[in-house]
Amino acid sequence: MKRLYPVMLDIEGMRCTVAGGGTVAERKVRGLLDAGADVLVVAPVLTDGLRELAKQGFIGTLEREYREGDLAGALLAFAATSDSHVNARVVKDAGRLGVPVNAADDAAGGSFVTPSVVRRGRLVLAVTASGSSPALAARVAAELEERYDETYTAYTEWLGRLRELAKTTVADAAVRRRLLRAALDVPEEEWRNDTDAGRLAARADNLLGKLDGG
Repeated sequence: MKRLYPVMLDIEGMRCTVAGGGTVAERKVRGLLDAGADVLVVAPVLTDGLRELAKQGFIGTLEREYREGDLAGALLAFAATSDSHVNARVVKDAGRLGVPVNAADDAAGGSFVTPSVVRRGRLVLAVTASGSSPALAARVAAELEERYDETYTAYTEWLGRLRELAKTTVADAAVRRRLLRAALDVPEEEWRNDTDAGRLAARADNLLGKLDGG
């Protein structure tokens, strides 16, 4: 069994090539678009959803069979066709080029797997069973989706603003860490009131005062 190393990649504006135009490929494409990737889809037939994304200019397409050379310039590759032989060619080409590749029909054959993902603004929760059971990963992700509702979108945005403020106003790194840990205990009805820079600064001062015992 492969031991996987979890990592979050910044792929905004980076080329990611998806071989395949079916529902599995569409799911991969939408996840890539959520991360801001520059997506190229290679497939002779596209789902209505992929065709609409292409029409709106969100993705590029090559409406033909996959060919050697289609992975040129790709940061990531996805073998998501319904033909295992084509997928194997994509994996082989990616290996030759040193491009990380995900094989939708053979998790062990690719170099990475894609987790089930729950996004709540800056909070990203990713779950995988390392290719052994996508259904289990999806079930756990659904449980996380219910546990961490849309409130966390605004909450992580607030925490991010507070962290940026602390980085410029609190010189001591240890104090900054204590401040940001203390921020996790601020009730929702209070942090939602920090709607401008002045109120956020007052919140930071209040938390710092409590750290000092004031």
